[in-house]
Amino acid sequence: MFKNLHNRFFPIPKFLSMPSFGFDVSDESLKFVRLGVGKNGIKIEQYGECKVPAGIIESGKIKQPKALIKILTDLKKEHNIKSVRVSLPEEQLYLFRLKLEKNGLQDIKEGIELSLEEHIPIPAQEAIFDYEILKEDNSGVFVQVAAMQRFLIEDYLSVFEQAGIMVASMEPEAQAASRAIIKRDDANTYMVVDFGEKRTGISIISKGVVMFTSTVDVGGVMLTNLIQKSFNISFEEAEKMKQQYGLQRNSINKEMFSVLLNGVSILRDEIDRHFLYWHTHQDEEGKDNPPIEKILLCGGDSNLIGLTEYLSVSMKHKVEVANSWTNILNVEKKIPKIDFKKSLSYTTALGLALGDFNYD
Repeated sequence: MFKNLHNRFFPIPKFLSMPSFGFDVSDESLKFVRLGVGKNGIKIEQYGECKVPAGIIESGKIKQPKALIKILTDLKKEHNIKSVRVSLPEEQLYLFRLKLEKNGLQDIKEGIELSLEEHIPIPAQEAIFDYEILKEDNSGVFVQVAAMQRFLIEDYLSVFEQAGIMVASMEPEAQAASRAIIKRDDANTYMVVDFGEKRTGISIISKGVVMFTSTVDVGGVMLTNLIQKSFNISFEEAEKMKQQYGLQRNSINKEMFSVLLNGVSILRDEIDRHFLYWHTHQDEEGKDNPPIEKILLCGGDSNLIGLTEYLSVSMKHKVEVANSWTNILNVEKKIPKIDFKKSLSYTTALGLALGDFNYD
């Protein structure tokens, strides 16, 4: 979704095309990766991270554009960034499925525009949307639509333009992440849980298309704060304890387990709620949704010791940590520049960068 948005409205001449940085934008940080072609396939050429001071971006909305432009300008100079594929904030995204009757349908885009206000709480003229055709038969065309407020897209384009960086494409975080962790042409259905610093994105991917997204205000920082408060220690000490002990359930870690469980159970309940909804509701044709094959964890805090085991047991479903290198390289044969644990926080950036390799 939105992967061809910028090209669709602002065509880029072929002679200007160049390898792009996958640029994952969040309220707390900017993560970027540039991939290239080596002797043994795709390789990482550059990567990095830059913290974003509080208040510059809030819930995906750019509140202080001048400050963000300064950060981007500095990154451009330091890393020679010329072209980027940018993530869009899931908390500002509207997703819905739509059936367009074939009778009288001349243009899919126009058909969606006429139905837009029935599905999203913003006027059609204030929205930008992209779509994927799910299937087409004698009864009509079934599409998955992703929409966002126009000013949000324009704000992102504006700050990059003023920083002198070309935007090659824009797409939701979930779509980019799925490109990195789900094998190409895998038609199964997965739930992806992106467990970040301050929030967690929950999405459902089916046949390579994002069918659902939701954002929960639960992240690694909240868990660290719970430990800090309960043990009356510094944030840094609490973070070390979280990384060292996690959700190990033993006599030594009994108190820590109880503290973390208070936060993780909130996340578990949200995951379980969306999991149940998907399996108990039907699509536009009255058919059951395809079952979720497994739940994949990514994001910087998905490494929490014991998290996959806790979720697997409590939800009675297969949960595993995702492999961000799935469509890039074989980690058994080649050691990547970013270690496995750290790569989970670069999942979205890696997926964005893969857009240069025709992974759509």
